[in-house]
Amino acid sequence: MEETKQAQVKLNRKTIPILVIILGLMQLAFPYKGWMILLVGLGGAWAVGYLWAQILARQLIFRREVRFGWAHVGDRLEERFTLANTGFVPALWVEIIDHTTMPGYTANLVTAVGGDSQNSWQTNGVCTRRGIFTLGPTTLHTGDPFGLYSVTLSYPNSATLTVTPPIVHLPTIEVAPGGRAGEGRPRPNMFERTVSAAGIRDYVPGDSYRWIHWPSSARRGSLYVRQFDSMPSGDWWIFVDLDRQVQAGQGSAATEEHAVILAASLADRGLRLGRSVGLVAQGQELIWLPPRSGDAQRQEILRALAQAKTGSHPLAELLSGTHPGTARTSSLIIITAAMGSAWLEALFPLLKRGAVATVLLLDPVSFGASVSADGLQTLLTNMGVTHYLITKDLLDRPEARPGQQGQWQWRVSPFGRAVLVNKQDLQWKVLG
Repeated sequence: MEETKQAQVKLNRKTIPILVIILGLMQLAFPYKGWMILLVGLGGAWAVGYLWAQILARQLIFRREVRFGWAHVGDRLEERFTLANTGFVPALWVEIIDHTTMPGYTANLVTAVGGDSQNSWQTNGVCTRRGIFTLGPTTLHTGDPFGLYSVTLSYPNSATLTVTPPIVHLPTIEVAPGGRAGEGRPRPNMFERTVSAAGIRDYVPGDSYRWIHWPSSARRGSLYVRQFDSMPSGDWWIFVDLDRQVQAGQGSAATEEHAVILAASLADRGLRLGRSVGLVAQGQELIWLPPRSGDAQRQEILRALAQAKTGSHPLAELLSGTHPGTARTSSLIIITAAMGSAWLEALFPLLKRGAVATVLLLDPVSFGASVSADGLQTLLTNMGVTHYLITKDLLDRPEARPGQQGQWQWRVSPFGRAVLVNKQDLQWKVLG
């Protein structure tokens, strides 16, 4: 499949055409063998250069293919390029200019291709920043051997690449359960899990080994845990504070990036547990994804987090705008670097309505700020709110950032290691 192209042939130097015209006039006015030799030589070079450029403009074919339409931060991006020349004249030089918007990645190259032949090559890059980027378009520059004409081939074909935040293992964070014990299935007013299990599910890091259902694990070759009748089944609402006034650190070591990674990782955990997970954040734009379950919700959340940017809306405003009935019997997961107590006043009505909060405080000191979290931790303790102090070191673990591209399948072992299950042969897709 050939990509759509736009070709333009441009005369670089007007000196030779002018000389040819002058020599032609002089030969007519003052016939001379020397003028004729120069006229034939320069005119022939002009004609050959023009025909050469026209053939290249028509016969050069460029194709660009990519394996994946999405990736995690830290994943490898692979592209394959093919430059074919179906004409008989060679392209002695071809400059390929890539207009991809992804930071730190470019496919710029200078190459050549002979007549009736083709060159193929691959490029590899690392997705270093979350976001939605464009691969392509691509521009090719070439010309005739004399440098008289330049040929510009524009290939507008492009593809969208969504780079989502990495999903990491968070062994030290447990979400306080929301909802009434049972909510239809479990028994009311049960403070401890009963020995009657409603079913089994895949093991998720953080589950107690006491819950493992060994017969099912032995039959299926991986760990499964029991789902107890008295386990609460409230929705998870993840609130991400994107107020730029409270952020600390720079680049990938900023509280903003760590908040996004925490939100993505916790959303993935909740969905794997069979929960309905929602996301609320407001930076430059409002993100409001009501709780749902399934892989489609995971992709919606990851895509939203990939585009999340800081804004001017404080966490207190975000919590105040939440209808009390929305969070009733739910688990609220609040991720913030705000050490002030103003947002606690907005949280209190939600707690009175039955919500259960888990607060993840991004420690400003570890991100280079001077504000301490001690005072806010004391207030949360007095309120009986489960909270964790998240330092920069928690997520700086490369082994906890497994890649997951296309149809690659990963599972996390009981000890927190990412294990590749299978890797299928993924087809290359031409940019469209």
